[in-house]
Amino acid sequence: MDYSDIQNDLQLTDNQTLVDKAETSMLEFFTEQRFKAGDVIPKEMELAANLGVSRTVVREAISRLRMRGLLDTRKKRGTVITNPDLLSLLEKNLYPGILDDTTLRNIFELRMVLEIGMGDLIFERVTQKDIDELYRIVETEPTNTEEMIFDIEQEVNFHGKLYEITGNDTLARFQQMLLPVFEYVHKSGILRKQVVQKRFVSHRGLVDVIQHGTPETFRNAMRNHFENHFQRIF
Repeated sequence: MDYSDIQNDLQLTDNQTLVDKAETSMLEFFTEQRFKAGDVIPKEMELAANLGVSRTVVREAISRLRMRGLLDTRKKRGTVITNPDLLSLLEKNLYPGILDDTTLRNIFELRMVLEIGMGDLIFERVTQKDIDELYRIVETEPTNTEEMIFDIEQEVNFHGKLYEITGNDTLARFQQMLLPVFEYVHKSGILRKQVVQKRFVSHRGLVDVIQHGTPETFRNAMRNHFENHFQRIF
């Protein structure tokens, strides 16, 4: 590599750093100016002057923000602030097979914490029709489900319905991403500790709690439902 190549590499690194800073500064500028979704942002020249960088750097920063779903270019309007789909990038990149063990364990734990904690939403929004549907779901389960550690079909049907009951679309989408990771970790051998306790609150038991219990008893029951997994973690 000759001297000109080294100069080009250094310049690229400097430009990259400038774009990083401009990207952050631009978001801070939008916040300070109270821009909202649908608002047209200033022209490149004005942004460059406000941020103290070149139009080239501003253009690259805008391109990055567009890729992140924070900006969009509209005909006859220009570049506007968008309401980003916060989970879309995660959905596109959450492939269990390429994640390291620590990240996989963290996601595994995250799913359990979410489901233990959503009792209040369920009890606030559940209807008798929902409960009847949950009972129909557990009718098809084996009689020994309180002794089973994991079955993906049961998880999708039963826990998917619980997320639906919460009425929280973000939670429901999150569940769709977390379950494949949960299954992958379960089968991967990452969790090597043996399960000592052999019986756990089944899905049917959880429905009984929703029908007759309280958010607190549901949290306790869900914690017990996941006890086998907690034993493999701690």
